[in-house]
Amino acid sequence: MAQSTLAETRPAEPTPAQTAPAEARETPATQAGEITLRIFRGDNQGGEMVDYTVLVAPGMVVLDALHQVQARHAPDLAVRWNCKAGRCGSCSAEVNGRPRLTCMDRIDKYPADEPIVVRPMKAFPVIKDLACDVSWNFRVNRKIPAFQLRTDRPRQFSQAEADRVQEFRKCIECFLCQDVCHVLRDHEQQEEFCGPRFLVRVAGLEMHPLDAADRVPLLKKELGIGYCNITKCCTEVCPESIKITDNAIIPLKERVVDRYYDPIQMLLQIVSPRPAPESSPKEGER
Repeated sequence: MAQSTLAETRPAEPTPAQTAPAEARETPATQAGEITLRIFRGDNQGGEMVDYTVLVAPGMVVLDALHQVQARHAPDLAVRWNCKAGRCGSCSAEVNGRPRLTCMDRIDKYPADEPIVVRPMKAFPVIKDLACDVSWNFRVNRKIPAFQLRTDRPRQFSQAEADRVQEFRKCIECFLCQDVCHVLRDHEQQEEFCGPRFLVRVAGLEMHPLDAADRVPLLKKELGIGYCNITKCCTEVCPESIKITDNAIIPLKERVVDRYYDPIQMLLQIVSPRPAPESSPKEGER
């Protein structure tokens, strides 16, 4: 019995991993290697690019690397994020010069021997490091009249009509489309042009079969839809794959052209003025 008890309490033999040198035991944690993150540090008055070395793990995204920089090197690094699942739109930044959601941008698609350059969005003032002041967007949003229910038709509508506007409801307001738009990014026409995100919002209202409001004058005069030259750069960066240019901006442009620049329509408006918006049918369903 004593021998049995002694056998049960005998320490287990050390495993090969436990007897290996410390350097060898650390190999699994670092076997994916290291990368360099080159991050903007500063504010709206200026700043500099600073390099940080980050350990890479399988499945890692740029936001993970930024969090590692905060944890190991720079706890004061300003980074916006919330859901880490591509749903909140908070972690927008420019990675290697392209607007992206950092929580959806995988590290393994970038060359391991080159720095990954992370900057704040160029179209908005920098608060600190990668955090931008995007409040201008919400001021623009207040200009757009809300949904107004039509009373001149039944409230039922087809699935095709529902699908058409549902695409625009997918917007998570990451403002990547605003950042990539050259009218805002390079020419700084924020006072004259609302940007792709709010043309998408207007499209979701204007194309709704039960909406009665008339936003065509607003598109022309205050939202500046004429500034857009349909380069489709906003569509390319949209994380929700909304066809911003083809399905939202171009149909809205056609409505503005029909109203203000089509000579036949202009003549008809003189001869037969438009009825009041609350009882008028929506313009041509393009």
